[in-house]
Amino acid sequence: MKEKLKIRKFFLVLLIIMVITGCSTNKNAGTTGDEKGVKAKNGGTLVIVRLSDAENLDHHFMNTINAASITHGKVYEGLVGRDKDSQIKPLLAKSWKQVDDKTWEFKLREDVKFHDGTPFNASAVKTNFNRLLDANVNAPRAGVFKMVNEVKIIDDFTVQFILSEPFSPLLSILASHEGGIISPKTIEKFGKNIINEPNGTGPFSFESWTPGQEIVLVKNDQYFGDKAKVDKVVFKIVPEETTRISMIEAGEAHIAEPLSVTMKDTVEASRTMGVYRSEGFGTEYIGFNYENKPFSDVRVRRAISHAVEMDTIIKGVFNNIGKQANSLLGSQVFGYHKGLKAYEYNLNEAKKLLAEAGYPNGFETTLLTMDAKERINLAEVLQSHLKTIGIDVKIQVMENGAFVEQRNNGDTQMFISSWRNATGDADYNQYNLFHTASKGAAGNTFFYSNKEVDGLIEAARKEEDQEKRQELYETAQELEMEDAVYIPVRVIENLAAISNKVEGFRISAAGYLELNDVSIK
Repeated sequence: MKEKLKIRKFFLVLLIIMVITGCSTNKNAGTTGDEKGVKAKNGGTLVIVRLSDAENLDHHFMNTINAASITHGKVYEGLVGRDKDSQIKPLLAKSWKQVDDKTWEFKLREDVKFHDGTPFNASAVKTNFNRLLDANVNAPRAGVFKMVNEVKIIDDFTVQFILSEPFSPLLSILASHEGGIISPKTIEKFGKNIINEPNGTGPFSFESWTPGQEIVLVKNDQYFGDKAKVDKVVFKIVPEETTRISMIEAGEAHIAEPLSVTMKDTVEASRTMGVYRSEGFGTEYIGFNYENKPFSDVRVRRAISHAVEMDTIIKGVFNNIGKQANSLLGSQVFGYHKGLKAYEYNLNEAKKLLAEAGYPNGFETTLLTMDAKERINLAEVLQSHLKTIGIDVKIQVMENGAFVEQRNNGDTQMFISSWRNATGDADYNQYNLFHTASKGAAGNTFFYSNKEVDGLIEAARKEEDQEKRQELYETAQELEMEDAVYIPVRVIENLAAISNKVEGFRISAAGYLELNDVSIK
């Protein structure tokens, strides 16, 4: 009986693969023979199937691009944004100027309303930043704006950001999801509690959220800018990747993300879908909890860094998708250290360092990862690599939301994670990931602390000369590598499976889904 079930299961899997791959070799995300010449039109419902749900829908509390992708640029917007080339552009502010090194002035649009009908104005901006910076609210994203002393209302449509010290990357932070402006009425309703009914100014408004199942946005017909082309967007939570891909094949969904490298070839062989690819700002890495033994010993961290053979990981786990990283900054990010050297593969040095640290026979540890296929594959390869130096690794796989919570709480020894870098500026990476003040949910889940690194990061924030800022960031990255806080893996490449019926979809370098130009054939 068991053998019959196995045979049936085998033929079912074979049938799914045959249906997906079809008889076509077309690998473009453009059109198939069936779609050729068919023009995309406005309207309809765009269905996006995703690996995991958002942890919340409040930009002041969001710690992941996964969550921010649902609302940033769709429900919430900031004073400034980024264009397709990642350059800063006006958004809710029509212009700005630096009055002096601590004062930035923004002239606001006068034709904007929130989804609830509340007018957008200077008071709304002040209300947002008052909430974000309120110690009683305890918002984890407050740290990125800690230099803001006051948002001063000059008139109904002019505000000034009064800083405690010069802060060069202010615009880059305002363009990220932390700078999203929430309706004052919603802030009044929720106060210091997390907002799970987002209310902004964007091209889409919030309709519903069924946790663990789906989030629904609808077109904002009153939007002041170019209106969305689809009527509705449904983000469905579908943990199993083969199911996500099958839903596109069956016409039940239009976009599946993220796409694992293991499914890339299957999608490319399909006649009804293609692969979307773009290089991102972010990187994937293996992190150590700096405060938990034995990883509080730099010799242990260096030993493990020497024991990982990264070439085989890039080829075997990631199929050469995403180039090998040498830092936690992607190569397109300002402040990236091109000449930084990661630890070379050297088992003899690894064993020597472990012995010096008091672990000549290795030790047992736990490696935490989220439930994405390539992350699990990476964990298994790491398990194999570290076994060669006597370290017995137990792999703990968790759903993304639970993984983020446990990682943020510091209940880790080693973990596999990523940092998308929402701004394209090194400050977003360096301050959040490595500064002592950012320990925990703000981003420093290494629980790392180095006063010299803190000083370099703080100096770079104040420095207006971009060449000097670059030098400061390079020195900080060198010290972080010397401390072996992490093992860089690869520069992230955004991958998604996209139906040939979809036009205009892209993923920004920061990792946000860009849907305003999407239309469906």
